[in-house]
Amino acid sequence: MEILQTFPGTPFPLGATVRDGGVNFSVFSRNGSKVILNLFRNTDDNSPYASIEFDPKKNRSGDIWHVFVPGLNAGALYTYQVDGPFEPGEGHRFNIKQYLFDPCAKAVTPESVFRNLPPTYRTPVDKTDIELSEVRHLFKFPKCVVVDDNAFDWEGDRPINLPLSRSIIYEVHVKGFTAGKGAGVSNPGTYDGFIQKIPYLKHLGVTSVELLPVYEFDEYENTNENPRTGERMKNYWGYSTISFFAPKASYAADKSPGGCVSEFKRLVKEMHKAGIEVILDVVFNHTAEGNEHGISLNFRGFDNSIYYDLVPGHKEYYMNYSGCGNTVNTNHPVVIDFIIECLRYWVMQYHIDGFRFDLASILNRRSDGSLMKVSPLVEAIAEDPILHDTKMIAEPWDAGGAYQLGEFPGTRWAEWNDRFRDDIRKFWRGDEHVSTGAATRFSGSSDLFGFRKPWVGINYVTCHDGFTMNDLVSYNGKHNEENGEENRDGTDSNWSYNHGYEGPTKNPSIERMRNKQMRNYILTLLISQGTPMLLGGDEFRRGQKGNNNAYCQDNDISWFDWGICSLNSKILNFTRRAIELRKNHAVFRREDFFKGTTDIKWYAEDGSNPDWDKISRFLAFTLCGKDCLNDDGNPDSDFYIAANTDRSDVMVTLPTLSDGRKWFRLADTSIDGDDAILPDGEYEALRAQARYVIPASSLIVLIAQ
Repeated sequence: MEILQTFPGTPFPLGATVRDGGVNFSVFSRNGSKVILNLFRNTDDNSPYASIEFDPKKNRSGDIWHVFVPGLNAGALYTYQVDGPFEPGEGHRFNIKQYLFDPCAKAVTPESVFRNLPPTYRTPVDKTDIELSEVRHLFKFPKCVVVDDNAFDWEGDRPINLPLSRSIIYEVHVKGFTAGKGAGVSNPGTYDGFIQKIPYLKHLGVTSVELLPVYEFDEYENTNENPRTGERMKNYWGYSTISFFAPKASYAADKSPGGCVSEFKRLVKEMHKAGIEVILDVVFNHTAEGNEHGISLNFRGFDNSIYYDLVPGHKEYYMNYSGCGNTVNTNHPVVIDFIIECLRYWVMQYHIDGFRFDLASILNRRSDGSLMKVSPLVEAIAEDPILHDTKMIAEPWDAGGAYQLGEFPGTRWAEWNDRFRDDIRKFWRGDEHVSTGAATRFSGSSDLFGFRKPWVGINYVTCHDGFTMNDLVSYNGKHNEENGEENRDGTDSNWSYNHGYEGPTKNPSIERMRNKQMRNYILTLLISQGTPMLLGGDEFRRGQKGNNNAYCQDNDISWFDWGICSLNSKILNFTRRAIELRKNHAVFRREDFFKGTTDIKWYAEDGSNPDWDKISRFLAFTLCGKDCLNDDGNPDSDFYIAANTDRSDVMVTLPTLSDGRKWFRLADTSIDGDDAILPDGEYEALRAQARYVIPASSLIVLIAQ
């Protein structure tokens, strides 16, 4: 064991920071009594070449332990050990024998903590979690990596920060985007592979890509087995963070320690060059350490009673509003600082444009679980000067029963709108008497966000959690048998319809109906007020075999099959044109809610005012574009939009136009071909200006010119 020269160092910033002549290490532990820093030369070393015990008199400032080690550089590998009381009933789980990650580590080597643990591993509630030698064994145990934040050349790049009102979000998994068949990239399933597909995203026309978690997580923590193959399942989605400052190393083609940092930064820079934003899905509500039967990785070992919500009077147990075993104590001042510094780091060092917060209602909970109207953390994020232009998107509910849609506090927060998802699914499925709800969603959900702006609502028909759009029109029920939970997992409230056959079929009439319904969903999403979010792969009918909870399917079920992309090129082209339509016409992305019939006017089939108590399976309305300026500075056109969700065709009476204008067909989803939506400037004048026959289960868009 080498003895290294050290200096006291400084308490801030937390983490490992490269400075002239060495590296400064700094960690928080209020209740810890001893901190040891371990240094390694190689990723598979079984023991450190040097261990540095912090002197409380020289290397501690308040609750911060720190040391400067000269001679170290970027790429150095390290872990910690922390001693203190092991008193689970008081919330303390210190264990000097347990190796720990730095909570602020900026990169972690891609080995796995969980891979060699037996599937039945459970820590006893009142004992330490080092009874199994695999836990404390350092061979193939991940190590933290020292990163030089100033080593990457951004070439003048900055976050794009496009207004949400002009955003079209594309939700996608970094690995799954290129890991599947026919991706045609080198290094599939990596950041580098993703970079090679940026031209596809640019051609599609989306403005922003929302990435499922790329913070470091361990995919091997899942202990379930596939009942068909016997294979151990994985945590594919990544909603179980280990290191909040570190991009996932296994997603990098560069496997050198810290190589993931520069590779992910290059992905962001190349996305920005293409004019596309990067939004990260972040998980601050819980961690991978699990509940009282879990494993110490970092926070639990540094100061369990600070970082987690524990059961009052029984602090050996964890409050579980995440559904994943633990809940982060998000409104403790120390944790608030940690989260704010993390968000700042990703904006300043990775030029990230926005964040989507998983189970964001947890951010509004006190340590006893009660909900606050405006929490210190949510307010701090909203008011932070570094984050002022960064998009903040909340999933406004949690697994503990909180549901804050339309009520998420703070003026800067946008919200996932699951009411749009459900109401639009029911409407296009042909349910009776849901037209009023669908009308509210088409027009921006003023019932939810009326005191703010339409773009606050993130509209979606499908997302990673649930059916893909292809499966939404192909299955009546979920098929999660391969998840190893006997099909009990995943929601049963899908509002789906298989159109006569469960699953894939070669029946041409069923396929025509499914394609038409997908056109209905896609066009509805892109002409509705609010901010649209498209699930990656929906644009070419990516399916998951009816699995509506594919969190554990790191395989062809979840990965993109690019052969399907060419097979379903008509849907792809329709989606691209629908995106172009939204971009070209400001009337579909209003900055404010409608003020009355001068902005939007509703119609019955015969052109009269609708009776909302009787209307069913039909909607029609006009949008006035005179107050909506397009990018050329000129007022937008007027539009007539009508949806017939009945099984029979309907003839509608069209509004009469003035000033010599005529109605032109822009889109008709009943058309099974590229003419279902026409390119800008190639619209078709209607022969009959007074009436239009809308086929069953179809949506039309007419433009006045």
